[in-house]
Amino acid sequence: MKIFDNSAIDRSWTLFLDRDGVINRRLPGDYVKRWDEFEFLPGVLDAMPVLAHIFGTIVIVTNQQGIAKGLYTEDDLRLVHEKMQARVSEHGGRIDRIYFSPHAAAENHPTRKPAIGMALQAKSDLPAIDFSKSVIVGDSVSDMQFGRTAGMKTVFAKTDGALPEEHKALADLEVNSLFYFAKWLAD
Repeated sequence: MKIFDNSAIDRSWTLFLDRDGVINRRLPGDYVKRWDEFEFLPGVLDAMPVLAHIFGTIVIVTNQQGIAKGLYTEDDLRLVHEKMQARVSEHGGRIDRIYFSPHAAAENHPTRKPAIGMALQAKSDLPAIDFSKSVIVGDSVSDMQFGRTAGMKTVFAKTDGALPEEHKALADLEVNSLFYFAKWLAD
């Protein structure tokens, strides 16, 4: 694991966040299909204003294959995201854009992480994004691969367990949660 210099991060940087397991509690063997199934992880609502102060742009990139499986619709997902953004805003934070891939893992779609299609969409929509001045915080190997492929700094959130030993080199930093990442940046 490589540590990067947090003093270099300023408003010109972009923060990419995975959703399930970073922002909200992951539902083992299931998907968040409705707002009443969405539960912010401890400290997230406190972390988001700190991150909004540090990063010029905050983007969520999330695989949502439950849509491909017919378990919920894109409209269901939009409602969850609207309420999530509203709660984050109420607490002084912000999420500038949300990108999702509705495709099943078996499709190998270019928008589905670990592929970087969602990062490329974000850069197309927000041309000031510079991947060399971007950080991804995720809780899976695919999030770390996404960040590495795009040329970002990678932060592994251990909310659901440690990064497997054979993938440790993919993470520049490991933290217990998004809250602890914000704390590390602010120190």
